[in-house]
Amino acid sequence: QVQLVESGGGLVQPGGSLRLSCAASNVVYVSTISWYRQAPGKQRKLVATISSRQDTYYSDSVKGRFTISRDNAKNTVYLQMNSLKPEDTAVYYCNSDRAVVPGGTLVYDSWGQGTQVTVSS
Repeated sequence: QVQLVESGGGLVQPGGSLRLSCAASNVVYVSTISWYRQAPGKQRKLVATISSRQDTYYSDSVKGRFTISRDNAKNTVYLQMNSLKPEDTAVYYCNSDRAVVPGGTLVYDSWGQGTQVTVSS
């Protein structure tokens, strides 16, 4: 019932920046939103998390370079990525752990389809 759509990925040179967006539809409340990424042949790993109170968490590999934020009025979460490195190359996914949809139904573990980020010279 919850739809999540990622956008903003693309090809960027090392040291460059990208801003990813995750737009949620058919929701009235979302508790926590997270960004994950998965490189070819590797496990999907948590990148950053933001709670409904806008408390944030970052993995060690992106601390100081990435910033997660949310606009509850627009039902959108952003991931600002600066100082990008080749090892940041991956498909980036957003996840909603718990959301309320119209009618009051609670929905768990919603995922978007992902957006490709490639960092290369």
